[in-house]
Amino acid sequence: MGKTRSVFVCTSCGNETPKWIGRCPSCGQWNTFREETRFTGKPAGTRSLRNKMAEPLPLSEISPERLPRLDTRISELNRVLGGGLVKGSVVLIGGEPGIGKSTLALQVALAMKDSKVLYISGEESTEQIRMRADRLKTGNDHCYVLSEVMLENIFIHLDKLKPDVVIVDSVQTLQDDENESSSGSISQIRDCTARLLKFAKETATPVLLIGHITKDGSLAGPKILEHIVDTVLLFEGDQQYFFRILRAAKNRFGATTELGIFEMLHEGLREVKNPSEVLINTSNEELSGISIAATIDGIRPFLIEVQALVSTAAYGIPQRVSSGYDLRKLNMLLAVLERRAGFRLATRDVFLNLAGGLRVTDPAIDLAVIVAILSSSRDKPTGKKKCFSAEVGLSGEIRPVSRIESRIREAERLGFDEIMISAAHGRINLPEKKEIKLVKVRRLEEVLKHLFVSYP
Repeated sequence: MGKTRSVFVCTSCGNETPKWIGRCPSCGQWNTFREETRFTGKPAGTRSLRNKMAEPLPLSEISPERLPRLDTRISELNRVLGGGLVKGSVVLIGGEPGIGKSTLALQVALAMKDSKVLYISGEESTEQIRMRADRLKTGNDHCYVLSEVMLENIFIHLDKLKPDVVIVDSVQTLQDDENESSSGSISQIRDCTARLLKFAKETATPVLLIGHITKDGSLAGPKILEHIVDTVLLFEGDQQYFFRILRAAKNRFGATTELGIFEMLHEGLREVKNPSEVLINTSNEELSGISIAATIDGIRPFLIEVQALVSTAAYGIPQRVSSGYDLRKLNMLLAVLERRAGFRLATRDVFLNLAGGLRVTDPAIDLAVIVAILSSSRDKPTGKKKCFSAEVGLSGEIRPVSRIESRIREAERLGFDEIMISAAHGRINLPEKKEIKLVKVRRLEEVLKHLFVSYP
């Protein structure tokens, strides 16, 4: 008869100790140890080892052929994956509850009409999945649905059905019957993911896993989970808005600089192929406190609307509120305006918002932020056909940004007449007969004189 014993496992790196300690000696994280029960005997149903021994090969004898990919029929997802699902790969999608992970996975299963897809759910019944499929208004006779959490039963169905793609929603609900821990524990997540990875590599079947996240935004489970899988995708977005962003935090078969943008509708997720047209206001009315920034996320250029509101502080202590933009960076730019341009904002409330609920970290948005704040402070519009793309330094200098040609082409494509950039840019490779005017500035004072004639 076997015995059980308690061990403490670090949720960050998977290190095990016989007793609880405050700081992990392996990764240095504090308060990450959780207690688990382990079975020390040999269960009756222990799997036999039938692994075929691999032979080492010289690197020159390995064929450099490209890995075959499966088209998911969702172009935004293909973009982030690097061209589609690689056969034998394991992809992990994480995100907040209700963000749309299950909807995206089911849309992938229904869109791949030429592939046999097995959708495994440990959280919903088959009837619930059918109701969601009816709402998506998409059918697929090659999509099979299974409501199961026991891993052994899942492998029996996989052996019978032999699907082309496997989707598991979610990995935290799976349970290996040879592991005595409860579902969602560190050892269960690690063991189930490792067995699914082995299945994917042996059968060349891509596996798509959905994972939960913790309250601090990291993927739930041990950090080794992210090391096991081939690709980690993060589904982000504010639930108060309709837009969702899919980013690659890790990709063994492609770049991590791409992102996909979706819009959450009642009928499911709609691909946003041109984000610039939905992130800027299309009305003809000119309003103060609004500027347009030409930014880049990954390798994708788009324009976004920056909104600012400057008002008198009602309670004596001025407020600084920012949505989608780093608050510390906002405070730094306000200090630059006061020190280098003479604008007294120490007694004014400043509110900043990026349209669409997106979060942007591109430094090229700095100039648009300053212009929006000044426009609101003076209650004077900057003009609807002007956009901005430059970084602002602490001494008030306008600094150049990367890939300025892509930003200019995107602004010209959307019909903008003028873009303000740094004069430090060298030769810009653009057609001679361009329809957009380039305004090059070196200092913050030049920006103010060009837009507002006189200041402060």
